[in-house]
Amino acid sequence: MNDTSKRRDFLKLGMAGLATAGVVAAAATVDAKKAAAQAAPDSLLRTVLDRGKLIVGTGSTNAPWHFENDAGELVGMDITMGRILAKGLFDDPTKVEFVMQDPAQRIPNVTTNKVDITIQFMTMTAQRSQLINFSRPYYVEGVALLTLPSAENKTFDKLLAAGSATRISILQNVDAETSVHFALPDAQVMQIDTQANVLQALESKRVDAAAVDLSTVRWLASRNPDKYFDAGKSWYSMLYGAALRQGDLDWLTYVNQTFTIAMFGHETALYDAAFKDYFGLEPPARHPGFPVI
Repeated sequence: MNDTSKRRDFLKLGMAGLATAGVVAAAATVDAKKAAAQAAPDSLLRTVLDRGKLIVGTGSTNAPWHFENDAGELVGMDITMGRILAKGLFDDPTKVEFVMQDPAQRIPNVTTNKVDITIQFMTMTAQRSQLINFSRPYYVEGVALLTLPSAENKTFDKLLAAGSATRISILQNVDAETSVHFALPDAQVMQIDTQANVLQALESKRVDAAAVDLSTVRWLASRNPDKYFDAGKSWYSMLYGAALRQGDLDWLTYVNQTFTIAMFGHETALYDAAFKDYFGLEPPARHPGFPVI
């Protein structure tokens, strides 16, 4: 038998094997109760599946992460991530109860079992990781610049070129000036008490730009293009992740794998729709081949 014949026989066997595997895979069904029985006896994965719903700690007043729409429904990117987990658990994204909590309760409510998981625009830090487990990141936040569409210096390049004549509003905090001067070394910094007043300073033209979260810039600029403009600059990457209790590998693995599938795998519809709706952007294309996740 020559090499060509051997190769043909190998390919035939390979295709037959794939066909057989496909039949077996199609015949197999995933039973949530049986899957739960394989988890550690004290794993939250088993508890949640037996309960029949997921309990998520979150907020309701911070668009585009968690807020009420005009119909009074709780929506936002954090809410979508909770629904993605519920869909994976029960094949039903509605089987989730959202518990409203103050940001200060994001960690305590997880560690005291009041919620199964906190999904509430929570920045991942080494200090917080000593108290809870973080899921894989589901968004990379940053500082960005919001300007007015009618302004002469509405782009980052023009703000930078204006030097010390550029005025920037930012929420008052110990790192405010350092944060602004990282991108605009010579700009004047106006520290203001609330986020609403940071934006009001821009709208009243007391400043040339407002330094706010990248997600806020994208939300406002996409929703109100006649009122706000994305200056095209962001910096200081911060990872957002969900918070889980420590010591439960099965639950952490489930959350991480479900998020990964929703963001990079074959079930991206919920994540993609939310990303486009809340940030005004198309998610980057995923290409089969080398894994980039």
